Amino acid sequence: MSRPLRQVRLGPRDVEAERRTDGSILLRSPHALGPYPAKLTERLEQWADRAPERILFAQREGEGWRTLTYGAALARARRVGEFLLRKKLSAERPLVVLSGNDLEHALLHLGAMLVGVPYAPVSPAYSLLSSDFGRLRAIFELLTPGLAFAKGKQFGPAVKAVARCDVIDDLQELPATSAVDDAHARVGPGTIAKFLFTSGSTGTPKAVINTQRMWCSNQAMIATMLAYFRDEPPVLVDWAPWHHTAAGNHDFGLVLYNGGSYYIDEGKPLPGAIEATVRNLREIAPTFYFNVPKGFEMLLPYLRSDAELRATFFSKLKVLWFAGAGISQPVFDEMKRLAYESCGEEILFLTGLGSTETAPFAIARVWDSADAANMGLPPPGAELKLVPFQKFLEMRVKGPHITPGYWRQPELTARAFDEEGWYRLGDAFVFADDKRPEAGLLYRGRIAEDFKLATGTWVHVGPLRARLIEHFAPLVRDVVIAGEGRSEVGALIFLSGKATRDELLAKLGCLPSSGSSNRVARAIVLDEPPSLDAGEATDKGTINQKAVLSRRASVVEELYSGSDRVLLA
Repeated sequence: MSRPLRQVRLGPRDVEAERRTDGSILLRSPHALGPYPAKLTERLEQWADRAPERILFAQREGEGWRTLTYGAALARARRVGEFLLRKKLSAERPLVVLSGNDLEHALLHLGAMLVGVPYAPVSPAYSLLSSDFGRLRAIFELLTPGLAFAKGKQFGPAVKAVARCDVIDDLQELPATSAVDDAHARVGPGTIAKFLFTSGSTGTPKAVINTQRMWCSNQAMIATMLAYFRDEPPVLVDWAPWHHTAAGNHDFGLVLYNGGSYYIDEGKPLPGAIEATVRNLREIAPTFYFNVPKGFEMLLPYLRSDAELRATFFSKLKVLWFAGAGISQPVFDEMKRLAYESCGEEILFLTGLGSTETAPFAIARVWDSADAANMGLPPPGAELKLVPFQKFLEMRVKGPHITPGYWRQPELTARAFDEEGWYRLGDAFVFADDKRPEAGLLYRGRIAEDFKLATGTWVHVGPLRARLIEHFAPLVRDVVIAGEGRSEVGALIFLSGKATRDELLAKLGCLPSSGSSNRVARAIVLDEPPSLDAGEATDKGTINQKAVLSRRASVVEELYSGSDRVLLA
């Protein structure tokens, strides 16, 4: 029996498909994208006028919340903008922010946007978890910043090691003059709003140019597909870092664009930090809840056992949204079940996919689906080109939301686009139903990670890796798939805790497979965790397959030897 579904106004899901003679398929919405502002700060001015006392940002302070209203945000952003103008910052000398999400960071971001100063939020991990500051140094050398903001004494060693510019550790404001108005008038669609660095999951992080056109058109796409934002301004409780496009563009932007409220969650989906998220969700009821798959997984035990948490969390929620990685089907199914058991209605568990280069909204699923791998279809204004690759389709994207390229790296920019100007997303898909494109696209992993066995058989790493992690749960934190040029697939295992050899062997022995391309015949446990400095892991915990295999080439050789450490299926 079907469960009742909480009603919510969403956008269209119809699509036009054009099949070319070369085998590629073009997908686009038959609906035109509506108008959007020339700069996102137009929305800040709009909401400051219409709802000056509404909370824009809130940050935990003791037992309560420190808040910033729309009216106060605009007034203070103007004063911050005045200070930034006096520092003579520009695209050649941008603002860099090293510390994480807070009200001061938000005001720096808004102030920089008002006066057309590009800003670059940088992962705090590059300052706080690195031993050699290699990635941070490379970022400073590429950007040549004119000013850096780093809140907290813990950033001292990193700043001392790499900064060759002025550094401030608290917010600076000056009385706003007409210079702020003049600078704001010069900001237009082509103005660089920010430089966002890619996560580095498939290589060295790159500085992606984000223009006002990219951001504003993308927010118009989001507002079209999540149409209920126009009926009620969204309320978010969000931990995700602003140096990633998912929070820094998607979530920060959708709140500002639609006049919503953003409660900054100081928690994280990590042991010892998830409890802060739970505390916040007991108090604040979101209407849109974004998280990465690991975040939903870590919330589940608390939602199961805490009736107060469930009651608040699901009370006003219209949409659950996951992104950043593929979610396991059991987690997907249980979140939907808990919602139904808590409030008598299922809540839509939606998703989308994109990249830092697509601002990030490229495709979205805005309908209920039993398959967690269904990523949806392009919104109005975005076009897809699906190019045959092995048994999959490689996705490429066009639209006003696509980056003009990578800052000061023209060779990388040239490689990112094909001969027709489509941005190469680098992800593989298949149709949920070959005869019905409107049924959506199923995600099948990153093309750059795939390789061939010695037999010529392709191994598709993304789906295999996800299946392996799910199969070994909760013993395994992550795995890396090996076997290029070998006769069989192997795995390098990062444990999540203690596990015996017998436990791992039993799990490996009962892993289902349908052929050599997805049969993991051997595995080896890695003693050393993935290294951030060596590029094996990104700051958000994503594994860089190629970096691990390269750095640990001797372990890969051992994996295919007669070593006693090797687990054989």
